[in-house]
Amino acid sequence: MLTKKNIKNGDELSILGFGCMRLPSDEYEAIKLIRTAIEKGVSYFDTAYIYKAGKNEVVLGNALLDGYRERVKIATKLPSYMINSLEAAKKIFATQLARLQTDYIDYYLIHMLTDKPMHDKMVSLGVMEWLEEEKEKGTIKNIGFSFHGSKQDFELIIKAYPWEFCQIQYNYLDENNQATKSGLILAHELGIPVIVMEPLRGGRLVNNLPDEVVKKFKGYDENRSAAEWALRWIWNHKEVDVILSGMNSLEQLSENVRIASDARPDSITVEELRIFDEVKDIMINKTKVPCTSCGYCMPCPYGVNIPGCFTALNDKYLLNYKNSRWKYIQTVGGFSAEPAFASKCTECGKCEKHCPQNIEIRKQLKVVKKEMEGVLFMPFISLARKVLRIK
Repeated sequence: MLTKKNIKNGDELSILGFGCMRLPSDEYEAIKLIRTAIEKGVSYFDTAYIYKAGKNEVVLGNALLDGYRERVKIATKLPSYMINSLEAAKKIFATQLARLQTDYIDYYLIHMLTDKPMHDKMVSLGVMEWLEEEKEKGTIKNIGFSFHGSKQDFELIIKAYPWEFCQIQYNYLDENNQATKSGLILAHELGIPVIVMEPLRGGRLVNNLPDEVVKKFKGYDENRSAAEWALRWIWNHKEVDVILSGMNSLEQLSENVRIASDARPDSITVEELRIFDEVKDIMINKTKVPCTSCGYCMPCPYGVNIPGCFTALNDKYLLNYKNSRWKYIQTVGGFSAEPAFASKCTECGKCEKHCPQNIEIRKQLKVVKKEMEGVLFMPFISLARKVLRIK
């Protein structure tokens, strides 16, 4: 297992991290998988307060008993979308320590920041100041954030605070989505370690690829899986510190550990990069909207996350994504202070004047609204926001 030194604190982190969200439902099997991963050299484990209604943190805590805790770094997250007071944040953190059966968290993230106002809310509530106090006490070792939003908001957030790490979605299909490659490079230039999530798009870059893409990959190397292609592409970037993989079987673990034993930056050949270019061309040609997420259409004066809306629509058809509405809610900040739904579009047309691809944005946003929102969408969102106490 290759490791990479965290330039902020000197931690030697395995380049393969364990994303615990998709652990087996059977606790015995989950614990066995976690401990096997540790024995194979995985040292970074990522969970969150909300995963499996809190049971995920409990399982990880149980798995790290018997001396395993000292061999790993735990990353877990404070759900920003559920925080309306400093007291609520403190209560959640105390619950997390109890679930994980530890007295400190190595890497603590503000979960799912989607825009700058969400970060500003954490500041105004005193959450950031409190996190710093916890760091001084040693209960938190590193303060970071996970991000789902636009490139512009990522740049604003990462420059707004002296973060010690960040977590972004990045893979060969998302090179120009969310934080984008430029965001990855910016974080690296600022000296902020980058943890990559969704390297396989929740398995969709393995199980739901178009036939033409599968043929491209197999035509070059019959024995290399789609997962290996995707992971090696990310590890080819020197700016990436750790890739989180949501492994739920010993077979997946073994394959990923094997890949992580020799996947070094700048190791992909020119011919392999050509294959990726061809694959991306195939997938782009299958997209509903030819949006590259360049962001020239932004900001929308009425608050629509235009690139995020189109990403969600494209994913639904390109990757046969069955949970597309949930991804849409995440991407456009359905649980943030100011959601950026397609339905907020007033058809002012300002965005279309700046689109390099000459997309009929107003027309396509109507398609997004129809496909992603529907009749019961807003009542569901309103109810969910009340339950989570989001104002």
